[in-house]
Amino acid sequence: MWRSVCNRASIKKLKAFADKSRFKDPHFPAKTRQSELIPSPNSSFTQKVFCQKPEFNDPNFRNLGFCLGLSHGFIKGFASSAAAAEEIVSTEEEDSDEVSEMVRHLNKEIKAVENRKEPKLVNGMGQGKYIALRRRQIKIETEAWEAAAKEYQELLVDMCEQKLAPNLPYVKSLFLGWFEPMKNAIAAEQDLCREGKNRGAYAPQFDQLPADMMTIITMHKLMGLLMTGGGLGGARVVQAALHIGEAIEHEARIHRFMEKSKKKATLNESPDDDSETVNNEQEMQKLRKKVNVLVKKKKLQQVRHIVKQQDDLKPWGQDAQVKVGSRLIHLLMETAYIQPPVDQFEDCPPDVRPAFVHTLRTVETPRGSRRYGVIECDPLVRRGLEKSAMHMVIPYMPMLLPPVNWTGYNRGGYLFLPSYIMRTHGAKQQRDVVKRTPKKQLERVFEALNTLGATKWRVNRKVLDVVDRIWASGGRLADLVDRDDVPAPEEPDTDDETELKKWKWKVKSIKKENRERHSQRCDIELKLAVARKMKNEEGFYYPHNVDFRGRAYPMHPYLNHLGSDLCRGVLEFAEGKPLGESGLRWLKIHLANVYGGGVDKLSLEGRMSFTEKHLDDIFDSSDRPLEGKRWWLKAEDPFQCLATCINLSEALRSSSPETTISHMPIHQDGSCNGLQHYAALGRDKLGAAAVNLVEGEKPSDVYSGIAARVIEIMRKDAEGDPLTDQNAKHARLLVDQVDRKLVKQTVMTSVYGVTYIGARDQIKRRLKERCAIEDDAELFAAACYAAKITLTALGEMFEAARSIMSWLGDCARVIAMKNHSVQWTTPLGLPVVQPYRKLGRHLIKTSLQVLTLQRETDKVMVKRQRTAFPPNFVHSLDGSHMMMTAIACKEAGLSFAGVHDSFWTHASDVDQMNKILREKFVELYEAPILENLLESFQKSFPNLEFPPLPERGDFDLKEVLESPYFFN
Repeated sequence: MWRSVCNRASIKKLKAFADKSRFKDPHFPAKTRQSELIPSPNSSFTQKVFCQKPEFNDPNFRNLGFCLGLSHGFIKGFASSAAAAEEIVSTEEEDSDEVSEMVRHLNKEIKAVENRKEPKLVNGMGQGKYIALRRRQIKIETEAWEAAAKEYQELLVDMCEQKLAPNLPYVKSLFLGWFEPMKNAIAAEQDLCREGKNRGAYAPQFDQLPADMMTIITMHKLMGLLMTGGGLGGARVVQAALHIGEAIEHEARIHRFMEKSKKKATLNESPDDDSETVNNEQEMQKLRKKVNVLVKKKKLQQVRHIVKQQDDLKPWGQDAQVKVGSRLIHLLMETAYIQPPVDQFEDCPPDVRPAFVHTLRTVETPRGSRRYGVIECDPLVRRGLEKSAMHMVIPYMPMLLPPVNWTGYNRGGYLFLPSYIMRTHGAKQQRDVVKRTPKKQLERVFEALNTLGATKWRVNRKVLDVVDRIWASGGRLADLVDRDDVPAPEEPDTDDETELKKWKWKVKSIKKENRERHSQRCDIELKLAVARKMKNEEGFYYPHNVDFRGRAYPMHPYLNHLGSDLCRGVLEFAEGKPLGESGLRWLKIHLANVYGGGVDKLSLEGRMSFTEKHLDDIFDSSDRPLEGKRWWLKAEDPFQCLATCINLSEALRSSSPETTISHMPIHQDGSCNGLQHYAALGRDKLGAAAVNLVEGEKPSDVYSGIAARVIEIMRKDAEGDPLTDQNAKHARLLVDQVDRKLVKQTVMTSVYGVTYIGARDQIKRRLKERCAIEDDAELFAAACYAAKITLTALGEMFEAARSIMSWLGDCARVIAMKNHSVQWTTPLGLPVVQPYRKLGRHLIKTSLQVLTLQRETDKVMVKRQRTAFPPNFVHSLDGSHMMMTAIACKEAGLSFAGVHDSFWTHASDVDQMNKILREKFVELYEAPILENLLESFQKSFPNLEFPPLPERGDFDLKEVLESPYFFN
């Protein structure tokens, strides 16, 4: 992943022989701070290079503008967010296309920039504004850790000078108290490492970064993991050690690179070292000629070797990362203590205790019990975590300017933070396949991701203000979690074992509930922290990448449009458009959609009628969201409903509603989209009608249809004798409990290969929520019966889908039995490799405990390859449909955002987007998808025998074009 560092280092050497006068900048002193290494906006270099409009499709300019002009800043910040971008640790040689292009076009770039006229606008904004935003973006990406370390140093100095503790938030005061002892402990450890005193396991890596930086990274990373730990009340040692070790490695590389840059800047300005500079120029001139020759001869392997030689800092590997991370956690545990309570009596001994403890937990698996290490924080720290999001270094923030266009596996997205086009989660085979894929084949994937990343968003301040007021008042409204814990019951004063047992179970359930509340509170705090940071920005952007199936996701993990109702409610398009007559209509329909409660199943005219009947409620919700009748709180998506009420009220109160500017994203959702794709694959008329692929007066509700069929079967079974027939007994018990909600989750997950056991557990949870059956044994038996009947009804209604699923699974089994992973190519050219391989264990002894790292083996998991292939294949198709729609919307001049099976645009453009998404769905399935898949399997495995293609119906895909409720 460190090719970018290598590239910049190589180019920095290669440009030494260029005419220095062209790059001299009087604002760039020989001795400079790291934050000043970005060129001044008034410098000649900035005016010639930094201010130019980035023609992202022009490799010549992109290499100069993004690599030469900004080579002094790099990859600061949290680089290990799993949802944001994958962090690769590999010793394999990286591709060097970008470096080759830089070397080959270096002189041409310099001349082109000097001769090019300065454009008036850059990305639709003035040059001065663009430069300012770009400089801010660079600081956000590159200086987060340094700024945090500097802040704590300054706070400590102030505290010593004034002899008074600063008035800080609780968690920040904890950080300040831990900072100095931890920094000193790390510095002492680094001294021992340099002296070679029993620190051989991690000595080569431990002193590559200043102690203050290592302290900040360790504290923030561990606290971040504790905040996002899923309510378990701790962070696994393996996960924490790896994340901290990876972050330290990233910063160590940048620190070393920056130190080299400073030395070279001093060397180049020193008149006494002219002879050495000349020698360096001659050396790099020779290297440049050699690379040019190799590139012309297409001998890329030799070029990779030269590039690799330029990077004298090799990847650490997971072993070193986990050892460094474990030692830092250990030092934090030894130096971090919680402060005594402020109301502690003076005559009592100080109640000082460790902030973190290391414990072992046991988990039951099919193969027996397994123990794993966990870092837990003190309850006082845990309570403070919920309010600490605003003080955390948050990774991969939304960008202030459009992301870098994707042009390769790790070329695109953020300016300097590590960015990868695919989230492979360490799956080497998938990563290698993507990196080997020709760029031309991936052009449409690049274009789609660039389109999604170019959509400009902003924070809806009115909705955010309401969220803040509710949250400050304790939550509990609009699906926000209660900010208080459930109080624990007092132990009963009795010796009755039954009563004590009930009390213990009650305490256990309350502790579980409180852990879940804690996790939800942390999640909301992180979302709100991002919203508050971005609320005063004119706009921001979300770089996107894909998972291994080809589904697109924003790289920022917290506040994005894939998130909850809270996220969607506080986000809106930065660009506004007049509603027009069509937009006003869709705004009314959208309000009914987000209100839900069955209203979203009415016809479009019925939804408009619902909105018009509730205008008084809508105006009241807009004017007095918390003081009025609070009608919007009854909605299924309350914050989206509130945002729509505000926009619709503004329009209806205007003298010209159609000219009202709307920033609202209006989304059109597929009807059980997975089954829509199966119906199209199988040309299934019955299935197509059930999921709205055909025209109808009102939308078909597949969940209600399945529920009706389940009731029909149960009524027939209920005619039997319940004393002798268990089915009759369960049917009589359940027939009045069946509705769309009971079967919805099972129907939704049927396309993802839900098993009988999975369906049973889903239905059991719904029945338990209703308290329909008190006896656990009876509840289990009834859920088994209901699951069987639901799957039977599904098989009847979607027979074609079931046959295609079976065929896909059988093909996967044939491939996996020969120890191969299933591979295919999406309609947009993205190669997909299923990652399911057996994992081997690798033991590492650390200062905390013996850790077990899991690593891929060469053996595939046959069952997992078979069961996962049908849903993965369909996900790759819905991802392709969304990308095709995104590209077409861009060409039509529409703003577009997509969430798998939900497509968003301005209200005034919904009709046009609806037309486009239907055309692209038909275009997608007019291709012989299953035939092409079988042909690719037979070509890759000519000696294997695959089952014949399943029979398909005669449904006419063109009917989709006329279906108003296909997406609605």
